[in-house]
Amino acid sequence: MKKAFLFDLNGTIIDDMEFHARAWYQILVNQLGAKLSWEEVKKEMYGKNEELLVRIFGKDHFTKAQMVDMSFEKERGYQKEFTPHLKLIKGLDVFFANAQKAEIPMAIGSAAILFNIDFVLDGLDLRHYFSTIVSADDVAISKPNPETFIKCANGLNAPYPDCIVFEDSPKGVESALKAGMKAVVIKTYHQVHEFDHLPNVLFFIDDYTDDRLHSLLE
Repeated sequence: MKKAFLFDLNGTIIDDMEFHARAWYQILVNQLGAKLSWEEVKKEMYGKNEELLVRIFGKDHFTKAQMVDMSFEKERGYQKEFTPHLKLIKGLDVFFANAQKAEIPMAIGSAAILFNIDFVLDGLDLRHYFSTIVSADDVAISKPNPETFIKCANGLNAPYPDCIVFEDSPKGVESALKAGMKAVVIKTYHQVHEFDHLPNVLFFIDDYTDDRLHSLLE
């Protein structure tokens, strides 16, 4: 079969990571009193929301129900602030359409909860592009564990080496590496040197108008 495209969501399809950082800072520092700088909050923004809370406060600091409530509180705050800015990263509308025309199957593989995935897919009318969606609710351990992208590939019936992952974060690219997949990195939130240890990066892009993307559609 042809190659498959696996897309992360936040920072990869939409440029929203700064808004997630603000929402987390409000919860972690202003509300919960964590002694974290702005940069430290940004570094902790990977994996499931509950995994983040455990990393910062410890395993038994909150109950499961409390973490679920805080997760939704954070996402509601993020969505309220980001909604006026909700749009695809430049060139992605054309890239999606061309990939679909080329009959390349596509999936979403995100550490976000479905509440946030639905916010983006329905808000931008993208659902018809993706036959498989893997969220935080679908995996035991999130990125950099490879389970997210492995489940995406399995859902598309695509061999792992034939999958190309689109990511914005080193943890996401590490997840792709562990799954045996190459990655294209979009530079929305991280700098190139942060990916130096990851040999599976095909190339870096500023947005989806990059001419090198044409070769992936052939």
